[in-house]
Amino acid sequence: MTSHAHLLVTGSDPPAIVARPPGPESRSWLVRASHVAAPMGPAPASRKGVVVRDAPSSSVVYSEARGDNVVDVDGNRYVDLAAGFGAMLLGHGHPAIRRVLELASARIFQALGDVHPSDAKIALQERLAALYPERGARVIVAQSGADAVTAALQTAVLATGRSGVIAFRGAYHGLSYAPLAACGLRESYREPFSAQLGSHVTFVSYPADREDAARSLEEVEARLSAGDVSAVLVEPVLGRGGCVVPPAGFLTELAALAKAHGALLVADEIWTGLGRTGSLLRSVEEGVVPDVFCLGKGLGGGLPLSACVGSDAVMRSWRREREVVQTSTFAGAPLACAAGIATLDVLSREKLVARSRELGARFLAELRDGLRGLASVADVRGVGLMIGIDLGPRPGAATVVLRRLLERGYLVSTGGGGREVVVLTPALTLGEGQIAPFVAAARDALEAPPS
Repeated sequence: MTSHAHLLVTGSDPPAIVARPPGPESRSWLVRASHVAAPMGPAPASRKGVVVRDAPSSSVVYSEARGDNVVDVDGNRYVDLAAGFGAMLLGHGHPAIRRVLELASARIFQALGDVHPSDAKIALQERLAALYPERGARVIVAQSGADAVTAALQTAVLATGRSGVIAFRGAYHGLSYAPLAACGLRESYREPFSAQLGSHVTFVSYPADREDAARSLEEVEARLSAGDVSAVLVEPVLGRGGCVVPPAGFLTELAALAKAHGALLVADEIWTGLGRTGSLLRSVEEGVVPDVFCLGKGLGGGLPLSACVGSDAVMRSWRREREVVQTSTFAGAPLACAAGIATLDVLSREKLVARSRELGARFLAELRDGLRGLASVADVRGVGLMIGIDLGPRPGAATVVLRRLLERGYLVSTGGGGREVVVLTPALTLGEGQIAPFVAAARDALEAPPS
């Protein structure tokens, strides 16, 4: 393995590009990957009948990471504003997470699921139950966000005796079968598997303003009136759909409709929760008590960990005359749970939720000011450290900008159904000094002529 630790000083350093990405080492690794990884995405181009398998120009191969910085196998140092799709909530290798993992790994690696759980799992469940706005909440610990959403949708079926689900266009909840059926981001993700997914999900519009919200709520109420809906599944802020913030009051009205028709409100807080949007739980900040909420991504401090948290009344529906369970071998693994507890401790001790709200507002303001006047930018929006630069109805536009920013030493992701939004989800510990240089680099990337 290559090593470039000399480039990492504080973990909050500026970019340092020594080989235009993707450099030769990244290309070599990506060629190796192309021979063993299952090929996904659009089919490769062909020339005169010969399939071209060039390494994707928007990919590099990570080697090391610390704080805000990632170093690739070519020795390029980047400022990471994607943070593992928001999963590296505390940055790469936070000292508290590293220390807890060292201590925990000296004690135990694995327990026996729900039969003989570890002390760390039970302690984490206690901490997560305390996040619910009412006493007596119950918790299902899982590995991925998709697992947590699956558990939430199963809970809704058990609690209501119904199977219908209302989800939103542009929403993303994971790609295992239960959340895939409710994936509104791209139809192409669902279509090949539609025969196995059933037809129980109805998609409605996700609102960006009050006029949209009124139409969306009408769609929801019309569908709820059939009386067969178990859950309304919603992201409090649309994440991969392009960082769309719904108007104030939308979530409370949505919750009221669900309650009036006997359906559960399931808040997917996998991206929005734990401070990402400047609040511990975005739905609760908006005045909603969801029947169930889901956490994931940053919960494990970089390890796979998620949770489905619900009210006592709703979660007791899992107790049946005949046994029904939701678990897996590694759900609630001791190391991940120890990291989860440490993550919650750091969020509180370092006051990162408030910091996300304040730093995010400053970041958003500087981006709006710095990108003002660019015809290619339709909108700059977001809340907390969840920000989208909308490039308008131009499919693939954000992917082009992603590549240009990569060459300037910045890692970002893309969102929107047509990949038309540049998405920024940096660590909540992001150095304040990283903002102004990125804004300048973003303007330069957006103004660059086609290559």
